[in-house]
Amino acid sequence: MTEWLEIPRRLVGAWLLKTLLILLAAAAVSQSAGAATSKVLKAVRPDNGAIAYHRASGNFGYAVDRRNAREAKVDALKQCNHADCEVVLTLKNSCGALASYKQTYFVSSGATRAEAEAKARRQCGVKCEILVWACTK
Repeated sequence: MTEWLEIPRRLVGAWLLKTLLILLAAAAVSQSAGAATSKVLKAVRPDNGAIAYHRASGNFGYAVDRRNAREAKVDALKQCNHADCEVVLTLKNSCGALASYKQTYFVSSGATRAEAEAKARRQCGVKCEILVWACTK
């Protein structure tokens, strides 16, 4: 009575092989699509920043989460609001800090705000104060 349900072994083997090949091809396509998506996301991820400073006036500006370094620098200079401001630090997926005392300043970068500030203070000295910090993460 179950004779019509019996499938020849060679057909089952061929079906399993075909199914396995289809699954492997789908996995390969999925993996390459994921890699391409990852590259696109990295290309447009806004992880650039900059700090601009004018020593004589004490003006500063910063920009974070910009698409590229040029955009970050331009925005930081605009925010600094002085014709003689200059970009003193650029950031890429990190944090930075600007410490100053009188006419002396130091900039430093780090993985976190605390690390960047500590490095800047260490370079500048005890009397220095953090004027600005920025993180692009």
